[in-house]
Amino acid sequence: MIIPARSLSSSQFLNEADRGGIILDVRSPGEFGLGHIKGALSWPLFTNSERAEIGTLYKQKSRDQAVDLGLHIIGPKMQEMAQRGRSLFEGQTSSDGSPSRNSLLIHCWRGGMRSQSLAWLLRTAGVPAVVLKGGYKAFRTYARAEFDRRIDFAVLGGLTGSAKTDTLLELSKIPGESVIDLEGMARHFGSAFGNLEEHTQPTTEQFSNDLYSDLRSLNAWNDYSPVRTRPIWVENESRSIGVVDMPEPIFSQLISSRCFEMNRTDKDRVNHLVQMYGEIDTELLASAFLRIAPKLGDQNANDALAALSQGDLATAARIALVYYDKTYAHGLTKRDQVLRTDVDCRGLTPAECALHLSSFLTDFISPK
Repeated sequence: MIIPARSLSSSQFLNEADRGGIILDVRSPGEFGLGHIKGALSWPLFTNSERAEIGTLYKQKSRDQAVDLGLHIIGPKMQEMAQRGRSLFEGQTSSDGSPSRNSLLIHCWRGGMRSQSLAWLLRTAGVPAVVLKGGYKAFRTYARAEFDRRIDFAVLGGLTGSAKTDTLLELSKIPGESVIDLEGMARHFGSAFGNLEEHTQPTTEQFSNDLYSDLRSLNAWNDYSPVRTRPIWVENESRSIGVVDMPEPIFSQLISSRCFEMNRTDKDRVNHLVQMYGEIDTELLASAFLRIAPKLGDQNANDALAALSQGDLATAARIALVYYDKTYAHGLTKRDQVLRTDVDCRGLTPAECALHLSSFLTDFISPK
């Protein structure tokens, strides 16, 4: 029996995925690499070069010739594609021995021929298939519009070396607390020292997709039950994290949200930086100091490099803090000081900071 395909809006499509549906992205590997729905499987109908060839033929010759070429490429793969679709649909046997079925959710760039072709093939093979109306382009429009809606953030601030990221990770372990780790998502610590080992960062588009997915999973907009009663913790960030740009509506919300500033001692901060960078190659640390030398000053930069050569990370860290404290102070000028609340975290471990901040937040938001 051939089961007709359904066409779902972006919100319906994502809800179906929440219920266990498998998202199949049939765009080319290059398109998928630039940005995709978090959790989607890449199932390209065409390679990058095949897609380019079909597109050129469509523009320079005719639609019919482009379609014929597409069919020529897909034809030999149809049996394998149908078998793979059945395998994904059938899934694994559940604990009670009954078969577990997975909805197949298909999309291409605009919900056109690529997704419709695969949906037709799967339906012909007896596999239910759902198509995203408007494709990935519609999802992007929908997700960006969601960023304009108000989100209840609790921004965690603090001078460089305050162990904000470690504290956020500890907060995520506390029942009732929710956390978005922007730096983890961007794979960058957000400074000249933030990606010394040159980990590949996601594209700005992928970062935006991942952020939307994580916010949605935390019910940031109170669209689902249970209703959110506590804000989402997020670190105070600049507009860019390495090469990744934060969505402008989200950045605007961060700087207009309540910021809880962790007060730490210089000793706390230096110790954290030494622990954080103690295993990093000295040459990589030196290259970072050279990058900030124009703002740090030649003498400070030379002193830091000399300290590194002697294995004195603590002295180098203290010199770096001179630069970063000025930078952080400048960033605070962009934030309404009325929205800033200081929290004493001096001498506490990140785990202790997290417990203290959670308790502090409870008292802060409780009705007076």
